[in-house]
Amino acid sequence: MAGEIDGTMKGANAWGQAVAAVAVVGALGVGLWAFGETSTSHGDLPPATCSGGEPEKASRHVSGAQLCEALNRPDLAELLGTPEQKAKTAGGSGGSVELAGGKKIPTPSARVEFETYTVTLSATYDRLPVAGSATLLGDSAQQRKVLGRPAVLYSHRTISIRFRLDGSDSSSGPGVPARTVTVAQDAKDGGGSYDVSLWRSDGVVPDDAVLLGVAERVLPTVPGWAAEK
Repeated sequence: MAGEIDGTMKGANAWGQAVAAVAVVGALGVGLWAFGETSTSHGDLPPATCSGGEPEKASRHVSGAQLCEALNRPDLAELLGTPEQKAKTAGGSGGSVELAGGKKIPTPSARVEFETYTVTLSATYDRLPVAGSATLLGDSAQQRKVLGRPAVLYSHRTISIRFRLDGSDSSSGPGVPARTVTVAQDAKDGGGSYDVSLWRSDGVVPDDAVLLGVAERVLPTVPGWAAEK
């Protein structure tokens, strides 16, 4: 019996990887989580609730649990255009990217999976601005404004990992196309970002209007959004 996981190739943030190659490790942080096996038939089961621990107290950074609570909203399926679907899995995770010299950049993240769509939300607490980053993300990257803050919209691919439950015969390769919007954590673009990523199980490229609609509804509910400088 084998399983398969799709994880986004997008790291803590792509221009961070241009500064420190070690940040590529963050590419596994958003998508490769141990949610366990799920059935393709959910019947009358209720939507999945967030797992991944409680928010950290007295922290200047949002936690994976808080990101999951913001992302796993009751109307998320409707925002995705699939109102009849229920969340199969939902979870939040801490995490960090370690740079040369031992400095760690917090990269908490959350993921909600439906039958058609998987959505992720992550935060990166670095000192890198979002404005101008489109030049580092390929020709198709587009500089935008989202909710009045600098943003960039671009494409990438997930990583598909196949494995047997006994741990043998694992393999990885390109997954499905994904779209991501990265938004500055503050209007002045003083460093740090939020990333919302979206991909479809059928391999169809997600619609940008759907992605931006999700980002515009979810991001203002992230703790500290309105209070940031």
